[in-house]
Amino acid sequence: MSTIWNTQKPSPMPSERYRAAWDRVDIPAFDRTWPANRTTEAPLWVPVDLRDGNQALAEPMDPARKRRMFELMVAIGYKEIEVGYPSASTTDFDFVRDLVHLDLVPDDVTIVVFTAARTDLIERTYQSIAGLPNAVVHMYTATAPTWRDVVLGKERDELHGMIFRAAEDVARGGDAHDGWRFEFSPEVFNLTEPDYVLQICNSLSELWDASPDRPVIHNLPATVEIATPNIYADQIEYMHHNLARRDSVILSVHPHNDRGTGVACAELAVLAGAQRVEGCLFGNGERTGNVDLVTLGLNLHAQGVDPRIDFTDIDEIRRTVEYCNKIPVHERHPYGGDLVYTAFSGTHQDAIKKGFAHHYERAEILGIDPSQALWEVPYLPIDPADVGRDYQAVIRVNSQSGKGGIAYLLASEYGVELPRRLQIDFAARVQRETDGSGLEITADQLWNLLLREYGYNGGMRRYSVEHSSDGDRLFVVLDRDGKEITAEASASGPVEALARILTENGTGVEVLSLTQHSLPGHSDSPASATSAVTITEALVNGVQHWGVAVHQSVTASALHAVYATASAHVMTVTRTCGRIPEGS
Repeated sequence: MSTIWNTQKPSPMPSERYRAAWDRVDIPAFDRTWPANRTTEAPLWVPVDLRDGNQALAEPMDPARKRRMFELMVAIGYKEIEVGYPSASTTDFDFVRDLVHLDLVPDDVTIVVFTAARTDLIERTYQSIAGLPNAVVHMYTATAPTWRDVVLGKERDELHGMIFRAAEDVARGGDAHDGWRFEFSPEVFNLTEPDYVLQICNSLSELWDASPDRPVIHNLPATVEIATPNIYADQIEYMHHNLARRDSVILSVHPHNDRGTGVACAELAVLAGAQRVEGCLFGNGERTGNVDLVTLGLNLHAQGVDPRIDFTDIDEIRRTVEYCNKIPVHERHPYGGDLVYTAFSGTHQDAIKKGFAHHYERAEILGIDPSQALWEVPYLPIDPADVGRDYQAVIRVNSQSGKGGIAYLLASEYGVELPRRLQIDFAARVQRETDGSGLEITADQLWNLLLREYGYNGGMRRYSVEHSSDGDRLFVVLDRDGKEITAEASASGPVEALARILTENGTGVEVLSLTQHSLPGHSDSPASATSAVTITEALVNGVQHWGVAVHQSVTASALHAVYATASAHVMTVTRTCGRIPEGS
């Protein structure tokens, strides 16, 4: 249907070649309940990085990388881990044997081994786990019509018989080990007729004698995404309501990400009755990848539900995964990317800055640690500190940024609070700088630019102050327009005295405000451990200007900042950027 407001034209792509999901598979019609459900506890997460993820790598993991990935998964709390396809790869077989021989599997962790439905491969799989008290043998077969017809060349009954005979081999191999359980995946479940999947799964539940104390896992993969996530949720809820021995079956899902909705598929599937989710850390896997377990877990965390996995050092998790996969995690990847807790936009920065201030004020009023206070900071779905990120990385400045972000960076990195009108004036100068380069500007670069634009650049050769009960008397030797001027004046303090001296020498200075901060141990401060930073706001011959100065002496920094407002270099924006002048 065309409208006058939508003028998009037909594309040249042959979209008519493709069929909608409901034209390819029977989508069961029933009274669904999942849309009204809520997730209140984490499902069992099962990382498959060492098998499904590993097979998708251009350079599969060597034993050292596999072990490092396994140890990471154990360390952060995964209790069921798929470790390989031992019947298909000597590397995988040897890795599983190393886990056994080196006693690397904790008592509360169960490993999963993957196998096709073939007698010799099943036997080899059992050889790999010999000696382990607990394990899951995971058998798979593709069941969808296209796979049956094109890949396997088998009719429904014929394929079911093949699966059942292989499942008998699985049962025989695990009979003597109560701690060995069984899993079946009808690969491409989401394109398989629902009645056929039920027929196969129910027959295996009976064959494997599924019971509450030794449940069978039926894992229902969206091997290739074909529809919107609600369709997958309908398919899962239909199985949830119709599987035999339901209290003896762990209903598992394994979404891929072909349509970019793997996370949504998993979340809706859990609402629909799934109890277990297979996926990879940061979503590695064939084609567009498996569902991302990091995003799923932290999505729960952001809703107030404990994911029961420790993501408190997200950067170390990411570094390990990048090392093992030899694939970088994208900067915009949810929760783990380098840029996901950052804001460049001025409006976003202003809201975040105000949100942080409100957060700390409320925590102080309530008398609780900010890390325990209710999180309501605009634009940030979780507190970056929850996953080990530093607040300093939240706001970053480029040509899209505004005064709020600039002020936040200088305050958080240097402890310097800019007066509001100076924020506005400086933001315009930063804008010119970033527009010219087109690059992001760091906190250090901002600091240097602030000093370049407003900083004290010399001119006070010497000064001394005499204190008395009536006030202070300032003696100075100034360099004004190449001439040495010796002057003195009395006032309530050195700053007022210097303003009087400058006014008497032709530069009218009225100090409107003066703020001082300390710069403890910063790389840009002078050699001393602590330096004073002074910012003055003054009318210079009726025009508002600002001055910034840094010195080991509080008095010197104040006098230098006042002098900077009256100096000719404050009037121009063409000076060369540099560090604090030596000896200032």
